[in-house]
Amino acid sequence: MRTTTETDPGPETVAELIARQWGDHRPGLKYGAEAGPGATRAPATVLTRHRTAQEAAARAALLADLLPPGAEPHVGVLLDNTPEFPFWLGAAALAGAAVAGINPTRRGPELARDILHTDCRLLVTEPAHLPLLRGLDLPGVRILVTGTEEYEALLAPYAAAKPGEARVGPGGPRPDSRLLLYFTSGSTGAPKAAVCSQGRLAAAGHSLARHFRVTPEDVHYVCMPLFHGNAVMACWLPALAAGAPVALRRRFSASAFLDDVRAYGATYFTYVGRAVQYLLATAPRPDDRAHPLRLGFGTEAGAVDAARFTERFGVRLVEGYGATEGGASIQHTPGTPPGALGRPGPGDDLAVVDPETGRECPPAVLDARGRLRNGEEAIGELVNRGRSHFEGYWRNPGAEAARTREGWYWTGDLFFRDPDGYLYFAGRTDDRLRVDSENLAAAVIENILARWEAAAAVAVYAVPDEAAGDQVMAAVALREGAAFDPEAFAAFLAAQPDLGTKMAPRYVRILDAMPVTATNKVHRAALRRTGFLCSEPVWHRVAGAYRPLDGPAVEALLSAYGERGRRELLEG
Repeated sequence: MRTTTETDPGPETVAELIARQWGDHRPGLKYGAEAGPGATRAPATVLTRHRTAQEAAARAALLADLLPPGAEPHVGVLLDNTPEFPFWLGAAALAGAAVAGINPTRRGPELARDILHTDCRLLVTEPAHLPLLRGLDLPGVRILVTGTEEYEALLAPYAAAKPGEARVGPGGPRPDSRLLLYFTSGSTGAPKAAVCSQGRLAAAGHSLARHFRVTPEDVHYVCMPLFHGNAVMACWLPALAAGAPVALRRRFSASAFLDDVRAYGATYFTYVGRAVQYLLATAPRPDDRAHPLRLGFGTEAGAVDAARFTERFGVRLVEGYGATEGGASIQHTPGTPPGALGRPGPGDDLAVVDPETGRECPPAVLDARGRLRNGEEAIGELVNRGRSHFEGYWRNPGAEAARTREGWYWTGDLFFRDPDGYLYFAGRTDDRLRVDSENLAAAVIENILARWEAAAAVAVYAVPDEAAGDQVMAAVALREGAAFDPEAFAAFLAAQPDLGTKMAPRYVRILDAMPVTATNKVHRAALRRTGFLCSEPVWHRVAGAYRPLDGPAVEALLSAYGERGRRELLEG
């Protein structure tokens, strides 16, 4: 079988990658070897690459028959990391259709909006997620529930299908065929569905497989959710390109991580910063280095936690930068300084520019400890002045135009660049928050908190997390005569059907009046500048309950920031 090489140009479509598995009886998919700490672990179920292609072909045929005439060839997938998810990714690729990854942390009308906005006429889910759909208005959407007798009966007539037989349009899948509609949040509130074509995704998988020298003897452990680009683009696709099997974890578990790795023989995994923090928080074990892992690839681990991870587990973490949109990429290469993400990827003409003037910012001046000394002039927005791989947002021309102003791709992220050309992430340009590697829009959370009867005004903004990314902080001006009742506030949050699991404020600051600018807008910069180190009362969410952030609690927090080298982020 073909494997990726330095000179191999790679496949043109993901459909080709799926079809290549036909007749290949090496391991393709491992799952089911999950158990809690101390529990008996069942042996993994292993499907061959041929079997995974067979399952994808069957679903491609079902999709082609169930899709209404004239409908967009989109199927929503609301699943945990079960085998059905890669089966449907493969099915969409073979049929020339697209998967919309539906986020199960979304709730109520916001969840319905994601499904309807992406024109999904089919929605694949599982019994565990059916409560999320209860009461939602989803006109014209047919729901397929995996693991049921009805679902198995629907699939049975297509068991003999082969790759390439079922297509949703003339000509079959092409490099420019849509394959993913994956949501990414922005400052306007509603998430945007980034369009990802088969050609771009196939090239990305091939490139990563070559960069990390993936072979069929590797095993890629998929513990990040497949409804996000991280798991699909950086874990599933490079394994597919190199002929390596993937091992699925239904949901990430820090306590079971190493046991999973050993059970599956995993050599590679992808992560987000919060996952690394959770892994480091587990109790050290004598066998922490007894495993086959050789590499982790992801984002936002932070230099301190990445070093601790390598020291404890003996595994190198490689930080990357590359949004789902594909507009800009940064590659970590040997010699990349601590704290830097790397240099521009092949073909990218990346620059750090002043968003007001469009002029390139001067290089950063770093002291002996690598701390930035000229941030005011060195920090700007990262733009790609060359050929971008951005393919647009589904039915959102305004957002597309904002991304591609003046012929450049504007990332919306702040960076600085050292004299040697290495790029360092410095924040975001708009009112976004990144919590546990999920992009959240402040306006959405504000609209929900504004329903609280005791609130006269609400402003939501990001404060740095102790380890990586952001946490949600809400400034609340109370109505006259009202007092902050922490139990009532927690109960209010729990009763909001559209409050996603990442949206509940970690910190709540109680104000007499909301600070405003000369134009009568909320003075967010002033709020961010002081964060939770302010003179007003602040409440801190611990285990779902809000408690006063008093002196000892503040000192404990500051110590946590200091241990990870992030204390200076609080000094605005």
